[in-house]
Amino acid sequence: MSSRHPHDARPPSRSEPTLGDLDRLDDAPRATSADGLPRVTVEPRHARAARAEGSRGRRGWLLPVLIVLVAALGAALWLNQNRLRGMLPRTDLNSVLAQAQQALAAGHLDGEDGTSARELFQQVAASEPDNDRARDGLRQVGQAELSRADAALQAGQLDEATQRAAVARELLGGGRDVDRLDALIRQAQANQVQAVDLVDQARQALADGKLDGPDGAGALYQRVLRADPGNAVASHGLDQVANALAVQAHDALEAGDLAKADPLVLQIAALRPNNGALPALRALQAQRRQQQDAAVKSAIEQGREALRDGRIAGTGDDTALARFKAALALNPDSVEAKAGLGDVAQALTVQANAAMDAGDRAQAGKLLDEAAQLAPKSADLAAARARLQAKPRATSDSQATSDNVATDTVATGGEAPVVAAELSPQQSAAVAQLVQRAAQATASGNIMMPPGDSAYDLYRSALAIDGNDVAARQGLQALPGKVEQLFKQALASGQLNQAGDMLANLGELAPGDPAQATLGNQLASAWVDRAQQQLDGGDRIGAGQSLARARKLAPNHPRVIDLAARLQGGP
Repeated sequence: MSSRHPHDARPPSRSEPTLGDLDRLDDAPRATSADGLPRVTVEPRHARAARAEGSRGRRGWLLPVLIVLVAALGAALWLNQNRLRGMLPRTDLNSVLAQAQQALAAGHLDGEDGTSARELFQQVAASEPDNDRARDGLRQVGQAELSRADAALQAGQLDEATQRAAVARELLGGGRDVDRLDALIRQAQANQVQAVDLVDQARQALADGKLDGPDGAGALYQRVLRADPGNAVASHGLDQVANALAVQAHDALEAGDLAKADPLVLQIAALRPNNGALPALRALQAQRRQQQDAAVKSAIEQGREALRDGRIAGTGDDTALARFKAALALNPDSVEAKAGLGDVAQALTVQANAAMDAGDRAQAGKLLDEAAQLAPKSADLAAARARLQAKPRATSDSQATSDNVATDTVATGGEAPVVAAELSPQQSAAVAQLVQRAAQATASGNIMMPPGDSAYDLYRSALAIDGNDVAARQGLQALPGKVEQLFKQALASGQLNQAGDMLANLGELAPGDPAQATLGNQLASAWVDRAQQQLDGGDRIGAGQSLARARKLAPNHPRVIDLAARLQGGP
C-alpha cells in the first residue's frame, strides 16, 4: 500500500521556468545553480557603458588607416590602368580591328564617319597605343594612300594627289617614297602653271595664223595637253588649228600644189585624226596626185627622148633641159626630174671637154657655165673647169708637153704658145699639202662640209694652183664613190639624217647617177621603219615627220602609201 496522499495521484502540474533573483547574480558563484542551469553573469549597465567607451577609443586609429589604403589603391589603379586594361577581355578591340581590316580591304581608307580603316585603327591605337595590329594597320593605310596619290598624279588629278600624299606622310612619318612623290607633284604643279602660260601663247599664235612649227599653235597646245591631259581649252584649240590647216590644205590642192598640201594633210591627221575635213581632203589629194604623176611622167619621158636625140639644151620647149624643168615645176620633189637635170649637166660637161679637146675654149667655158647652173658642185664639172683654167707648163713627160702644145696651138690659130714655167717649189708643196688634207677629209667623211676644209673644196683649191695635177683631179672625181660608201655605213647604223646628207652630197657631186634612185628608196624604207616605231609608241607627230621625209624621197613607195593611210586614220 502506497504511503502517498490521494491527491498525489493526479498528474503533476507544469512548472514555469524562473530566472530567480537577478540582483543576486553577481554574488552567485560561477557554477551550476541548484536548478541545474548554467549561471549567467550580468554586467551592470554602468560597467558596460564604460567598457564600450574604452573600446571605441582603441578603434579610432583604424579609419585614417583605411582612408590611406583606399587612396593608395586608387593611385595604383590609375598608374597601371594600361596593364590592368590588358587583363580585361579584348572582345571589343578585336571586333574594331576586324572592321578596320575589312575597310582596308574594301579600299575605304579615310573618312569622317568613323567607318574608315584609318579611323578604326586609330580608335584601337587610342585605347591601346602599343597594339601592334593597330600600328601595322595604320602603316598599310599609309602605303595605300601613297599608291592612290601616285595614281592620281598620273591621271593629272593634282589636288587629290596632294591630299593623299599628305595623309601618307602623316601615317608613314615621311620616307624616300613620300619625298619622291611630293617632288613629282610639285613638278606637275609647276607644269600646270606653265600650261596656263602656254595656252595664252598658243591662243596668240593661232590669232596670228602661226599654226605649225615648234612655236606654232599646234605644238603649243600639244605641250599643254602633255602637262594637263584633261585641259579642255587646249583640246578645243587643237580642233581650231586642225580646221585652219584644213583650209590651207584645200587651197593648195585646188591650186595643184601637192608639195604644200601633202605635209598639211599629214599634220592635220597627226593633230586630230578624226577631223571631219580629212576624208574630203584625202580624196582631193589622191585625185591631184594622180593627175600630177601622169603629167610628170610624160614630161620626164619626153626629156629622156630629147637627151637621146642630142637635143640637150638651147631654145625651145623640145629640149631635154626644158622637159626636165617642166617636170620639176610640177613636182619639186621628183627624184627622176632632178636626175634628168643631172644628166643634162653631165652631157654639157662632156661637150665642154670635147670642145677643149678641139681647142675651142670659149665654147667649153660657155657649156660649163650652163652646166654649173644645173649642178654647180658636180665633181666632173669641177675637174673640167680646172682643166679649162689650167695654164700649160713644161713637164718631164714629153707626151704631155706635146699634147699641151698641140692643144694650145689649135686654140691660138696654129701659133705655138710660149710654154709656161714650171711650178715653183712652194706651189708644188702647197698642192701636195692640199691633196693630203683633202684625202684626210675624205676619210673623215667631211666631203662637202665644212666650207673651205671639206674634201671637195680642198681638191678644188689644189686644182686652182695646178689644174693639171693628176692626184687632185682623180681624188675629186672619186668623191661620189666615197660618198656612196658613207651613205651605206650611215644607213646600216641607223643614222638616217647623216645618210640623207650623204645622199644629198651624191646628188650634188654626181647628178644623174642612176644609183641615186636605189639609194633613195633604201633611205625612204628606213624612214618608214622609224615612222612605224614612232606611231606604235604613240608619237603621231614624230611619225608624221618621219613619213614626210620618206615621202620626199619616194612618194610612190608602197610602204609610204600604206603607212600614210594608217597615220591618217584610213584602212
